[in-house]
Amino acid sequence: MFKGHPKGLIPAALANMGERFGFYTMMAILVLFIQAKFGLNEQVSGTIYATFYSSIYFLAIVGGIIADKTKNYKRTILAGLLMMAIGYFLMAIPSNTPVASVPFSLTLTCLALFVIAFGNGLFKGNLQALVGQMYDNEEYGKMRDSGFSIFYAFINIGAIFAPMIAPAVRSWWLGRSGFTYNATLPELCHQHLNGTISESAAQRFHEVANSVSSAPVTDYTAFSNQYLNVFNEGFHYAFGVAIFAMLISLVIYLKNKNNFPNPALSAKSTDGSSDSKITEMDAKEVKQRIYALLAVFGVVIFFWFSFHQNGLTLTYFGRDYTLLNLWGFELAVEYFQAMNPFFVVFLTPVVVGIFAWLRKKGVEPSTPKKIAIGMFITALAFVLMALGSLDLPLLKEVKEMGGLSESMKVTPWLLVITYLILTIAELFISPLGISFVSKVAPPQYQGLMQGLWLGATGLGNQLLLIGGLLYAGVPLWITWTVFVVVCLLSMFTMLFMLKWLERVSK
Repeated sequence: MFKGHPKGLIPAALANMGERFGFYTMMAILVLFIQAKFGLNEQVSGTIYATFYSSIYFLAIVGGIIADKTKNYKRTILAGLLMMAIGYFLMAIPSNTPVASVPFSLTLTCLALFVIAFGNGLFKGNLQALVGQMYDNEEYGKMRDSGFSIFYAFINIGAIFAPMIAPAVRSWWLGRSGFTYNATLPELCHQHLNGTISESAAQRFHEVANSVSSAPVTDYTAFSNQYLNVFNEGFHYAFGVAIFAMLISLVIYLKNKNNFPNPALSAKSTDGSSDSKITEMDAKEVKQRIYALLAVFGVVIFFWFSFHQNGLTLTYFGRDYTLLNLWGFELAVEYFQAMNPFFVVFLTPVVVGIFAWLRKKGVEPSTPKKIAIGMFITALAFVLMALGSLDLPLLKEVKEMGGLSESMKVTPWLLVITYLILTIAELFISPLGISFVSKVAPPQYQGLMQGLWLGATGLGNQLLLIGGLLYAGVPLWITWTVFVVVCLLSMFTMLFMLKWLERVSK
């Protein structure tokens, strides 16, 4: 699988594993942590989550500009790794729950999230530009798409373990205090403390509280305070695990730093003269390439708007509507987030192999066509979710009941299969989109264009809050149908532009 690829590909991917570990730690537990820590509703928690994830990608534009201006991609990447580690350290510092002042504590949390996001912005796009430059060499050029697919698979190895380790740390900390995990209990505790709990929800709360405590509960206010405090301390320590992942990536990066290419040097040949690629690229061609990239960016906004619901509405769905038991094993909500990186790692060789076989036959789809296919596959995932949610009650009704009974919940296989389909779609879009950007972007704008690709992802992530609003306010099948519609519209837009995009990317 690695034959014909540059030697720096795997070290670069391994250097990215820590970032992915932290990213999927956040995807698995951030929105649950915000709700459990501050007692916020789905709409507000979703807005914070969407803003954090959009900031990661918007700040990649800033990171790309900094690297392009300073001509020092490697140092910018290093600064990003260090900032992410600092941000996770700030998130890992435990504080009492319920908090004394929600505005103050929430502001500190958002500050830590900004540090992580800014570090990610310095790191992510510039490392992708560095990998892209490896394939500017004619020896490796034809392997660009498969190279980025391999890169994408390896960086997701760390992501497989994050959604498992984070809840394990939290559950271990609960166990030290004589409690067990229950996904719905933090919200019931907050409702009890602020006096908004309904009579039926209160009855459910008393049942669940006694089921998770090693001793009979007599004072439910004291129990609520203690359970929330221990539950969220476990989350804080889970954030701390990401620091170690970042340090591993830092060591790998520093060890291989001198062997990586520098995109800033692609504009110069060994004798200091201008690279022929830039000399031949006149202003008209530069504009056409930028216009083509902007068009693709506009389309993939709606993929990320749909795909990254996995950390928001699909996580809510796992907590509120899904039976957390599979083959007799109790599941944490966060475990579902391991599905996507797991499928990425194990499906990538299959997808790369299929594309290689098609390439030999001379019928491999172009990168823009692969992206269009990916949008269609994404729509299929949400068709499945819509069909599986037809008979489920509104979230408001679920809250009034204090949660659904086990018999009313859906099988966890619904989410597992949805994540499988979404991952297949991702493999048609994300690594190949990065490859498309590295191929089409004018050399002098490599960092900026990779930043704008991530900025488009950021805009899609900011739109995630719409998913949170829909989830809390309309029937679930309507929520999922919205994503079906936007993905199909994006697919048809991509097909409409197909010939132009294929011509520009030759």
